[in-house]
Amino acid sequence: MASYKKHYGNATKGACIMVATMIPELQRFYEDYWPYKMNLDLVEMYHKRAHQEKYDVFKALMACKLKEGDSVCNHVQRIQRYMERLEKLNVNFDEELAIAVVLNSLPPCYDQFILTYNLNNNETTLAQLHNILQTTESDPHYY
Repeated sequence: MASYKKHYGNATKGACIMVATMIPELQRFYEDYWPYKMNLDLVEMYHKRAHQEKYDVFKALMACKLKEGDSVCNHVQRIQRYMERLEKLNVNFDEELAIAVVLNSLPPCYDQFILTYNLNNNETTLAQLHNILQTTESDPHYY
């Protein structure tokens, strides 16, 4: 009986804390739910939204192409933000894939850069690639 009372008290406190952190509409809906049921219901409800958000962010990432004349710095930062959003949604990119996405998003005027980068087979991070691209962009003899 003591264990039951302790569990009941902890469950009640947990439910109160969960409901207190919700918006008023959800508070009214979940006021009589136990934490376990509340969690299952919320996971089911938000899982569909997370799936759609993953799709939307991934689609935007794949459509992200640098236009000739635009800043490569802003472009790489935009790609990094998309990847960070995907990581928050539990989609992880390793460094090699992130670099491949950036290189694939560059316009034809960077073909020589990409060829040289791949021939050198450098073990670089995305941040290092970003710096190399900035240096290349600022070189007036590159194009």
